[in-house]
Amino acid sequence: MSDVIQVILTALLSLLVLFLLTKLMGNKQVSQLNMFDYIVGISIGSIAAEMATELEELQRPAIAMVVYGLVAVGISIWGNHSLKVRQFVTGKPLILMDSGVIYRKNLKRAKMDLNEFLMFCRIGGFFDLNQIQTAVLEHNGTVTFLPNALQRPATPADFSIQPTQEMLQTPLILDGCVLAENLKKSGRDRTWLERQLHDKGYHAPGEVLLALWDGSSQLSLYPMKTKKEARDLQDK
Repeated sequence: MSDVIQVILTALLSLLVLFLLTKLMGNKQVSQLNMFDYIVGISIGSIAAEMATELEELQRPAIAMVVYGLVAVGISIWGNHSLKVRQFVTGKPLILMDSGVIYRKNLKRAKMDLNEFLMFCRIGGFFDLNQIQTAVLEHNGTVTFLPNALQRPATPADFSIQPTQEMLQTPLILDGCVLAENLKKSGRDRTWLERQLHDKGYHAPGEVLLALWDGSSQLSLYPMKTKKEARDLQDK
């Protein structure tokens, strides 16, 4: 029984160490993995699994995890100060297609065949290659596209229109709870919020699932309870 309890405790400890190391290495470890980050992530994950079941010498896997994390942070800092190191660790973008020319050599360097390239084009919304001006393989494995000038969506600048700039929406109520810090930073107070709720037919913040403020006078409210049921996506 004591071994079971120790496994549970070491598993929780390994999760805590993983969380702290991920915070130390930054969000890039989660959302923008390059080859080095991928290797470090797999290594730390494997050591964490071993740490959860290591009942004899717990400190060894723990030290190894910390070393991997510190190396990752050191490489990241070094890369910020050296372009050559950054290019070596993260790699450089590859132009796969430009001005109607598909670069077979770069496809081979990227270990990508034509079927995969066409798949990335379709995922990007391009079913006709003539609509693409440039296709670039980024260092994190995604393919980005520059559409032909005639194929890109029209913008207000094309018609000399100056629309009002939209602002980032700030949540003021979340799951029925007023976010006092956000309300304070927005320059509003509880009285203003309650007046807005009352004007829209709400009696208390608990009746609101989500309230978003766009920086002006617009407050978007989403009720906690809805009369309309969500539609099943398989319905015809």
